[in-house]
Amino acid sequence: MGSVIDGVLVTPLKEIENPKGNILHIMKKGDPGYVEFGEVYFSTIHNGLIKAWKRHSRMTLNLVCPVGAIRFVLYDDRPNSITSNVFQEVVLARGKNYARLTIPPGIWMGFTGISEEESLLLNFADIQHDPVEQENVPVEKSHIIFDWKDKLEL
Repeated sequence: MGSVIDGVLVTPLKEIENPKGNILHIMKKGDPGYVEFGEVYFSTIHNGLIKAWKRHSRMTLNLVCPVGAIRFVLYDDRPNSITSNVFQEVVLARGKNYARLTIPPGIWMGFTGISEEESLLLNFADIQHDPVEQENVPVEKSHIIFDWKDKLEL
């Protein structure tokens, strides 16, 4: 799935089948990517829509897609990073790539829904939401040039 940005992790997760309803693992203390508990929240994204670009100065994101499918695009413009100016793409989808995407502070992130139904995104963050520590730049006004029309397959 393209280059790998320094500090970004993709951790496969377990789905335990049960005839009455499956159990979807998210994160345990001690798992790769776990820093601390700050908050957990859900977000949704519709098919074909883009939410980009955002980066956090302190928050570590731990993202899981338990419903639908989401294509993430990450961009590293950290000046002293060994992967500066590198893009990384990751698709998370239950059943095909059920995994947790860990994004450290300083990495630009955007995503788009790629399933017909609305996709659900869970973020297990290490700090509580703080609007001062995040930067949001609309995709049409961003310095980050990326062709969202190219489709990344699962």
